[in-house]
Amino acid sequence: MSDEATRRAVSQIPLLKTPAGPRDRALWPQRLKEEYQALIRFVEQNKAADNDWFRLESNADGTRWTGTCWFIHELMRYEFRLEFDIPVTYPDTAPEVAIPELDGKTAKMYRGGRICLTDHFAPLWARNAPRFGLAHLMALGLGPWLAVEVPDLIGKGLVLHKERQRDEAAE
Repeated sequence: MSDEATRRAVSQIPLLKTPAGPRDRALWPQRLKEEYQALIRFVEQNKAADNDWFRLESNADGTRWTGTCWFIHELMRYEFRLEFDIPVTYPDTAPEVAIPELDGKTAKMYRGGRICLTDHFAPLWARNAPRFGLAHLMALGLGPWLAVEVPDLIGKGLVLHKERQRDEAAE
């Protein structure tokens, strides 16, 4: 966590109490409830700070998550579809977030559009498992990755704003 604003925002995300993954049929519903509560709290605090930047939803059993995330750069909104599965070893192992449309556009990404979180986020997750959850993944994993990678990809011309894509396609 690099700056005080990030530290303050993350400190307001509730830590999770139930150390259960999807294989634990008895405790997984309780863990999933805690995940949703933490995500709702994180989204609410983001909206209050005018920093709303993602939407997530899960399948019925909470093992597959999809949604969108967006990044504002030079007053233009760049929106991306995101997806991830809860690993069987969760919460000891963090999910691998994928942004398929950015696959192959940056070195900080694995095949299938999975973003690279190994150097900075994975050790932090390991130190805080099982108390960290999906809200922490978004706040400390995806958020910082977007903040670093998207402006770079835009600067290199690898990501175009949707309006520019339409204009270029019409020409």
